[in-house]
Amino acid sequence: MAALVSGLVGAWPAPVLSTEAYDPWPGLVQDIFDNRPMNDGSDVIAIEMPYRAEDAAIVPVTLRTKLAPTDSRRVVAITLVIDQNPAPMAAKFKLGPDAHVSEISTRVRVNNYTDVHAVAELSDGKLYASKTFVKASGGCSAPAAKNADEAQNQLGRMKYRQFSRSDQVPADGTREAQIMIRHPNNSGLQMDQLTQLYIPAFFVNELRLWQDDSPVLAMEGGISISEDPNLRFTYVSNGAKRFRAEAKDTAGHVFQSEWKVDASGS
Repeated sequence: MAALVSGLVGAWPAPVLSTEAYDPWPGLVQDIFDNRPMNDGSDVIAIEMPYRAEDAAIVPVTLRTKLAPTDSRRVVAITLVIDQNPAPMAAKFKLGPDAHVSEISTRVRVNNYTDVHAVAELSDGKLYASKTFVKASGGCSAPAAKNADEAQNQLGRMKYRQFSRSDQVPADGTREAQIMIRHPNNSGLQMDQLTQLYIPAFFVNELRLWQDDSPVLAMEGGISISEDPNLRFTYVSNGAKRFRAEAKDTAGHVFQSEWKVDASGS
C-alpha cells in the first residue's frame, strides 16, 4: 500500500506556476481604442522616456512624429497610455490640421514599473503604436511640491515661451514653444499630511492652443499629467501675430491667455 501511495504521489503532475506578469495592454486597446487594430508604429511615432525615472512624479516624455515629408498621410491625434497607472490614458493630443506639429514634450506621473504606449491616429483612420518601458513607482500618490495656499493663489496662471530653432532653416516657418500652467493637478491618490485624508482629484482636463484663430494643438488630460502642466511642442507658423491658450479644469474653471508672437521665431 505504501508503495502504491508513493507511486500515485510521484505520478501526480506538479502544479504549473506562471512567471509571466500580467499585461494590461490588450484590455486597454479594447477600453480606450474600442479594440481597433494596432499597427507597428516604429516608422510613424517615437516615444522617449528615461528607463529609470529620477522622480516618479515628474517623468519627462517626448512624442515625435516620424512620417516622411513625402507621405500623403498626416498624424491627426496622439494618445499617451501609461499601462500600469490607475487611470492609464494620460493624455490625448489632437493636432491642428495646418500646424504641422511634429514633437510634443510634457511631464507625467508613473505609479509602477510599466510599459508606456504612444498611439498615433493617421488621416487614413489607422492606428499605429510604439512603446517604451519605465522603471518608476509611487508617482500618482507622491505629495504635492507646493502647499495648497500657494497653489490656489496662482491657480491657472499661464506662461508662454518661444525658442529659436538653430537646426531649422528660418524660412520653413518651424517654431518651438512652451506653455506652462500653474495648477496642482491633484490625482485623487495623494494624502493630506495633516488630516491623513485623500485630496480629491482636481486637474486640468482640457487645453487648447491657437495661432491667431488657427488650431495648433488640443490636449485632453488626466490624473497622470504632473503638477503644473508643462507642454513643449514644435509647429509651423502661419505668420500669426498672436498665440492664444485656453485651459479648463475638473472644477469648471476656465483660464485664458494671449501673447504676441515674435515673427522671427527667436
